[in-house]
Order: sequence, then C-alpha cells, then structure tokens
Amino acid sequence: MEFIEGKCPKCQGVLQIPRDRDKIICMYCGEEIETAAAVKQEESQKQAEAEKKKKDERAYERDYQMAMEGIPQILFNMDQPLVNFKKGLYEGAFRKHYMQHIVTLEAIESVYQMAEDKDSVLNDLSAAVVDKARKELEPITRKGPRSQKIMDFNMGLVVFAIPTILEYKGESSDPLADRILELWNQEFPQHHVGKASFADINGGFRRKFCYITTAVCESLGKPDDCYELTLLRNYRDQYLANQDGGDAIIKEYYDIAPTIVKRINKRTDRREVYESIWEQYLSPCIKLIEEDKNTECQEIYSKMVRELQKEYLF
Repeated sequence: MEFIEGKCPKCQGVLQIPRDRDKIICMYCGEEIETAAAVKQEESQKQAEAEKKKKDERAYERDYQMAMEGIPQILFNMDQPLVNFKKGLYEGAFRKHYMQHIVTLEAIESVYQMAEDKDSVLNDLSAAVVDKARKELEPITRKGPRSQKIMDFNMGLVVFAIPTILEYKGESSDPLADRILELWNQEFPQHHVGKASFADINGGFRRKFCYITTAVCESLGKPDDCYELTLLRNYRDQYLANQDGGDAIIKEYYDIAPTIVKRINKRTDRREVYESIWEQYLSPCIKLIEEDKNTECQEIYSKMVRELQKEYLF
C-alpha cells in the first residue's frame, strides 16, 4: 500500500495517509478529515517554511554585509580619541561614538544569533578590523611613524572600539571583543592590548587608573585615596596631559600598564618588585612634584614606562 504525507487541519498532527483513501480519521484528535485537505495543509506548511527560510537567508546576508562593512568603522571612524580621552570629555564622546555605531552592533548581534557557525562569524568580523589596520599601515614604511600609528590604533581600540562592542551587551559582545583582541595581538605582538569596558575606563578616572602606581601603593598598604596616588594622578591630569608628547606617554602607559601589573603579580617576589619601583621611580617623582620640578618628574616617569616595558613585555 502506498502512503502520502499529510497534516491534520485541526491538530496539525503529521499523518501517513493511504493514497487510495478519500477520508481518514486523525490518529491524534479523532477528527474525520478529507485526504485532499490534509495534503493541502502539509503543502501549505512546507511552502511557508520555505518562504521563511528564504526570508531569513536574505536577512542574514543583509546583516552580514552591514556588519562586515561597519565593524572596522567602530575603530577607524571616531572623533579625536586622544583629545577626548580626558576626565569630563570621555563619557560624552563615548556615548556619541556608541550611538553612531548602534546599527552595526545590531547587525552583528543579528548575524551572530542566526549563524550556524558562530566561530566563523567571529573570525570574519575580527579579521575585517585587523585587515583594515594592515591596509592603513601599508604606506607607512618607517619604523617610528609606523609604531606611533599602531599606538594610535591601540588607543582607539582600548578606550572606544572594544568598550563600544561590550556596551551593547549582546550574546556576541564578549566573544567578539575577545576574538578581535586575540587577532590584534597576534598581528601586533609588540603592542599588546587588553580588554576593558566603558564602566571600567570611566571609573578609572576617579579610581584605579594609575595601574602600576596603584599596585605599588596597595603592596605598601596605602589606600586608593592616599596622598601619593592623589598627587600623581593630579600630576598626570593637570600637568603631563597638557605637555607636548604628554598624551603619547599617557597613552603608551595605558597600553602596557595592565599587562605589566598582571605579570608582576604572578611573581613570588612581587612585593620586592613593587618596593623597587617605589624607590627607583615613584618616590623620586613625588619629591620632584612637591618641589614643583615637573619637567624632571616627567623624565623619570617616561623612564619608568620604558624600562618596565623592556623588563616585562619584551
């Protein structure tokens, strides 16, 4: 006996119907139904599913294209990141940047939700960011300007692009941020950068923004609002940030300091390391600031950044 597939119009149960029957009794709900009606119901359901699949595929292609075109712009289309990375300016600049890219973030989340291979989507989006950076760097052949350009990219990535992705708080946000940073640090290993949210960074203007200084003071039992930390933070914000090259020093410090602290903290002699940093760099800086010798302090500050970078990153 030959069977055809149908569906009960009443309960939607899937039925195997003998081809020679005009009517059958639904085995699920007991309703008497005509074979033609059951077959038509099944065909209509399959057609609706096919149309939905096509619609979803079109939506995926549209959002994928939008996400791929938009994600590099989260890093490369921003308004003066270095200028706006200051207390009183950062929050407003970040909110503006976030809203400018909300459509891209929505497209990314849509693609991620629909994708069967989510890892592949993360790789594609992350590669788009790194590829754009690589193209921007192609015409820069001199080592110094190239290194400076990468530092500029790092600054934008750390304080605007990654926080913007994380701020969306979608299922794609954290894994995408992690994958971008993974590929980025593979491409530019000499300039390692880490992940931070907007809340982390914005709060850092008031709290633990001076990573190394804070770690040193904590190891010495000094509170977050101690005299030394407050003095050094004021020096950074009120003097160093307003000097020629000062922003570059702060930016470089921000790029490397979290990694330096993590690596020091893994050492069994970390307390001795922090005491050495205090004696060699921070204590002399504080004394010079108190004596209004800000230029001399800047020289020691810059030396600290260079030497700690050489010791713990290279």
